[in-house]
Amino acid sequence: MALLQIAEPGMSAAPHQHRLAVGIDLGTTNSLVATVKSGSASCLPDEQGRVTLPSVVRYLSDDQIRVGYEALAEQKTDPLNTVSSAKRLIGRTLADLSQQPHYLPYRFGQSGQVIELHTRHGLKTPIEVSSEILKTLKTRAEESLGGALVGAVITVPAYFDDAQRQATKDAARLAGLNVLRLLNEPTAAAIAYGLDNGSEGTFVVYDLGGGTLDVSVLELSKGLFQVKATNGDSALGGDDFDQRLFCHLLEQHGLSQLNEQDGSHLLALCRRAKETLTREPEALIETAFSDGRAFRATVTRQEFHDLTRHLVQKTIEPVKQALKDAGVSKSDIKGVIMVGGSTRMLHVQQAVATFFGQTPLNNLNPDEVVALGAAMQADVLAGNKSGGEWLLLDVIPLSLGLETYGGLAEKIIPRNATIPTARAQDFTTFKDGQTAMTVHVVQGERELVADCRSLAKFTLRGIPPMTAGAARIRVTFQVDADGLLSVSAQEQSTGVQAQIEVKPSYGLDDETITKMLQESISKASDDMAARARAEAAVEAESLLGAVSAALKLDADLLRETELAAIRNDIAALEGCLKNGTAEDIRAATAALGASTDNFAAKRMNRNIQRALAGQSIDDI
Repeated sequence: MALLQIAEPGMSAAPHQHRLAVGIDLGTTNSLVATVKSGSASCLPDEQGRVTLPSVVRYLSDDQIRVGYEALAEQKTDPLNTVSSAKRLIGRTLADLSQQPHYLPYRFGQSGQVIELHTRHGLKTPIEVSSEILKTLKTRAEESLGGALVGAVITVPAYFDDAQRQATKDAARLAGLNVLRLLNEPTAAAIAYGLDNGSEGTFVVYDLGGGTLDVSVLELSKGLFQVKATNGDSALGGDDFDQRLFCHLLEQHGLSQLNEQDGSHLLALCRRAKETLTREPEALIETAFSDGRAFRATVTRQEFHDLTRHLVQKTIEPVKQALKDAGVSKSDIKGVIMVGGSTRMLHVQQAVATFFGQTPLNNLNPDEVVALGAAMQADVLAGNKSGGEWLLLDVIPLSLGLETYGGLAEKIIPRNATIPTARAQDFTTFKDGQTAMTVHVVQGERELVADCRSLAKFTLRGIPPMTAGAARIRVTFQVDADGLLSVSAQEQSTGVQAQIEVKPSYGLDDETITKMLQESISKASDDMAARARAEAAVEAESLLGAVSAALKLDADLLRETELAAIRNDIAALEGCLKNGTAEDIRAATAALGASTDNFAAKRMNRNIQRALAGQSIDDI
């Protein structure tokens, strides 16, 4: 069945025009960007051919920023200025963080509204950190595709609440991205699997990433992806497995007094050991701490499984709840889709297989599947897809409601309601002559407001003074396709109205966002200069390595004067790499290239002679 294609306003593509849109998996550990080319989704690699980008940002002393592999490599030497797993902090407060006991080598600011991290660039929020990752992926995509992006679909855990979703959108705004849609990660995975395999039936998506667990039950049929239920834990992921091994080693070896640098380094080694144990029966953890102490420990696969068995079991509880909410049993499940790098752990796969009584599906790369599904959705929203359209019906993860008298939470939109949606409910005044009403919007499943998450407050004024219970106030909740909420209240007899776009108070208002955008524009020239220098340095280092290797093999081909000239040019280029500008480095690179041209020709002649040695003309 062909479905009507509806494009976003102003987004319909002209005939034969392909609009550049991408899907971005903004992950806790790694992030990826993907797009659809010639009808097929694929992840876009960096210059080294790597599709993943470590979600790590380092703030350097010269106002520069490094993102990805370089930042990850420097994390152990500069942990206070190198931020990883920002996704676990985004949209959260210090109060939220206090309930999640993790080793975090950061110094936090004192704001009660938003998490702030002390860096040598000043206080940075997880939103700003995430925006640097998104900027890097945006640049990668535009350079790879050869043009500006019209928009991006960014994935979020299904269990992200409104604050976390809004914070993710603000990070994208700071990065200069037009967000076509926020898409739940399990839903993105289902899109990739459904379209790739032509699957139909009821499926479970089990998504265990670095910081979050998402479980979704979906009904897949031709052209229709309907989420029946979703559940999960936004504070449970691969990081917790690393943390458990880390704490075990601290206890076993009496390392409670480790400094921040050593602690961060040991935690990174624990992560590496976890990954090794998916391939090998044991892993060696060996290092030297900053005080000179040597550390060596061997962890077996069985030991690691025993240490983390309770975490694996903890992931099964949301699975049970999601099945219950969807009204299906284990026997109704046609397949279990495994998503996220943490599903590579063998005891995780075994636990899921045992629970469902079937081998999970993992024929797509678990690291890439979310980005691929997001790219497919982006292609549709950009207006590129023609024919064979498909429809996506997603759900909200947590109930939305408001506070009523006595601190009670009245649910207006229940969790697992299909979005976009709108619901209305009538309320009345509590006191005689009451002329105003405060609407307190909350999110959660608990009965008391104190146990739910506060999203926003606004006041409806101008209510005619009546006896208690006489006024009729209609409160309307609307949730858009991104899962973001707007609320309005209207007194029915007079028509007086108040409304609010629920923008959770995690600390970044429009003024702050605008200021950050202005700062990013003002520093654009500096950023461009830094990028140009980095590109020149990469080219220079490549040439230096090639020349050095060639001299080791064939320096005897050169006269003393020629050799001296090359070595002088090498020294000049190395000096430019330390202190020179991009132009200096390019000039020194060109000089070294010119002085080695004759050497390269001589080496080629020698190599030809070597290849032809011992052969007659008839053999050639």
